[in-house]
Amino acid sequence: MTNDSQLMTNWQVVAASVTGTSHEKRSQPCQDAHCWRLLPNNVLAAAVADGAGSAALAEIGAKIAVEVAVEMICQQQEMLPQNDREWQVLLESALQAARAAVEAEAAVQEVAPRDLACTLIAVVATPELIAVAQIGDGAAVGGDSAGNAIALTIPPWGEYINETVFLISPNAIETAQFQLLRQQLSHLAVFSDGLQMLALKIPEGTPHGPFFSPLFKFASSASDGEDAKQQLESFLRSPRVSERTDDDLTLLLASFSS
Repeated sequence: MTNDSQLMTNWQVVAASVTGTSHEKRSQPCQDAHCWRLLPNNVLAAAVADGAGSAALAEIGAKIAVEVAVEMICQQQEMLPQNDREWQVLLESALQAARAAVEAEAAVQEVAPRDLACTLIAVVATPELIAVAQIGDGAAVGGDSAGNAIALTIPPWGEYINETVFLISPNAIETAQFQLLRQQLSHLAVFSDGLQMLALKIPEGTPHGPFFSPLFKFASSASDGEDAKQQLESFLRSPRVSERTDDDLTLLLASFSS
């Protein structure tokens, strides 16, 4: 995670990735990753990735993917897009850069790209809009000033519950979800698939309001970044969550105050 704490901004961000109980039992690392940066003019760039459980170096692929995607967005901060197509091109370029970096790391490691397979959600949020590109499962949810949860992306549902598309999959970028919402939202949540069953109504993918409402309030009132992160990690490890999912968990929360 990258945090430009010296930058004046109206965004408050809290994010955490924790190891799922199933991975802890097998002494496996957390294969989720997240990254975020605050840019000038109240622009937030963020990414969340979930490494494939079957991929030997999934945690490396996920970490590279989020860091490169956010860095690619940051490189364009001086000339942010003006129209819908330009926003899609920007986020597609972030996905492409992340994929190229994962493939390059696979070559360095002398393994197949599938050994670093991961999903990827890339987000740019400004006071006027939120743009999201997503490959694979997990989701992004927005929240208005009244605390209502609004679906920005919906996890794709395949024939099997754990079936998904990965960044290195054929046509992954061409078939990625893209959403641009030109609306001033007060809250944003981006999460990996470990939280889907708690956060969304399945299979329609509608956000579960009672799940997000207290989290949005928490993020908007968080004053100490490190303390807030520890509280979020404690929530993700709590029985309320761990009794319903044993997967790795990532949750990135952001609140904007005008």
